[in-house]
Amino acid sequence: MKTAKLWLALLLCATLNAAIAGRPCEDAAQTTAQVERGMNLAQATAVQLDATGATVLILARAGQDLSKYGLNWSHLGFVYRDDSEGQPVWRVLHKLNVCGTARGDLFRQGLGEFFLDRPQRYDATFVVLKPALQAALLPLLRDNVRSRALHEPQYNMLAYPWATTYQQSNQWVLETLASASADPPLTRRAEAQAWLKARGYLPGDIRLSTAERLGARLTRANIAFDDHPMGQRLAGHIETTTVDSVLAWLPRAGLSEDAVIVRQ
Repeated sequence: MKTAKLWLALLLCATLNAAIAGRPCEDAAQTTAQVERGMNLAQATAVQLDATGATVLILARAGQDLSKYGLNWSHLGFVYRDDSEGQPVWRVLHKLNVCGTARGDLFRQGLGEFFLDRPQRYDATFVVLKPALQAALLPLLRDNVRSRALHEPQYNMLAYPWATTYQQSNQWVLETLASASADPPLTRRAEAQAWLKARGYLPGDIRLSTAERLGARLTRANIAFDDHPMGQRLAGHIETTTVDSVLAWLPRAGLSEDAVIVRQ
């Protein structure tokens, strides 16, 4: 009976947190099984994060099934160790699209909230950033003003990585990381993008037919293509900041260790 009451409390908490995280249009409550799997993944992730001894890492989840595009992961965030309340906990700072609209915002969550967002697959992956980069990022991530310095609220799921009209979730993470990597820190998105390009970052290339592009643009407020070069767009080559491309580039650029997979 106590166990049932505990999971009921967690289920109610998850429903409330979904609204707080900017998706109030989600009407269906999560099942007890979904809450349990999400919490188990959060616990397994915390154990492995603790074992690294790191203070700042990049954490990813499989929120959508992108396998038809050759992608394993869909969403990135920063995860950092928070000692401000005495008992160390892991916090995730990431950007979320607000309920399918053309707007996005930053949210600070615990690991439980991060994995209670109905992932397509209950696995996770993370990379440990180099110590100097961790030290540069930690005060930035704790600061609500500094962490928003390169945030653009106009959201586009397929935002072009080398333009500043829109910004998607993974792009904010990568541009913020670029800003912190430079000395002094970069203050403009175009500067961060130039830094990334100079260091060999290669975005993902998602192939979309004309019909797919037209259908997405007409039916989804959070998808646009007008920031992409016309030639690439007509050829169906849509470059965007994918989790897989970021995780491949970070160790290649000497900014992180290799990715670690977390399974329940």
